[in-house]
Amino acid sequence: MRLPTSAHTSRPWRVHEITKDFDVEDVWGLPTPGGPDDLPRLVQWFTSRGDDDLPIVLRGLFALRWKLGGLFGWDRSGSGVGNRVHSLRARLPADLLEAPRGPDVRAVPGRAEAHGPAVFSSLYQTHDEWAAELSNKTVHAVLHLGWVPDDVGSGYHAQMAVLVKPNGRLGRAYMAAIRPFRYALVYPLLLRAIGRSWQTRVRRRRCATAAR
Repeated sequence: MRLPTSAHTSRPWRVHEITKDFDVEDVWGLPTPGGPDDLPRLVQWFTSRGDDDLPIVLRGLFALRWKLGGLFGWDRSGSGVGNRVHSLRARLPADLLEAPRGPDVRAVPGRAEAHGPAVFSSLYQTHDEWAAELSNKTVHAVLHLGWVPDDVGSGYHAQMAVLVKPNGRLGRAYMAAIRPFRYALVYPLLLRAIGRSWQTRVRRRRCATAAR
């Protein structure tokens, strides 16, 4: 479910401390019901998943994006974090720098290099937050997962936000061009796939617990 920007900005996330010059592009509630301590499990799954659980349409769209990136040079190594832009880890306060960093995202839908350099590099992970960054020729982006209580107070679920700093006119034009595809196809299909996969993992975990 798509959420208003305030669903992200109104919460006391630590990511606000390092993204004051970024725009909140998207905020979504994820269909990942769980308990108060389930964020690490979600992050581990989220950062290690591949294409298997995704609809073929979505896989095709991601593959097309990477092909276009290769054609126009959007994803060249010189445009990444540490090259075109400095890592946001340089902005982290001491307590987050000393805490566990969290896993990087390497297996990205539609991209063959599942074990190559990180695509989203983890910035930090806490009990209820995980943030990672990506940079290419078009944008510097932050992916944020927060673990929030349900409205009825009986459980928890994940909330995903995407924050961006477009790279000049090219970046703004790119974000505007892909916006209709994100809202009409990418996010609806992705959220349904995440929900199915998460529920499958929950059932398997319950069965394993019951069998002990």
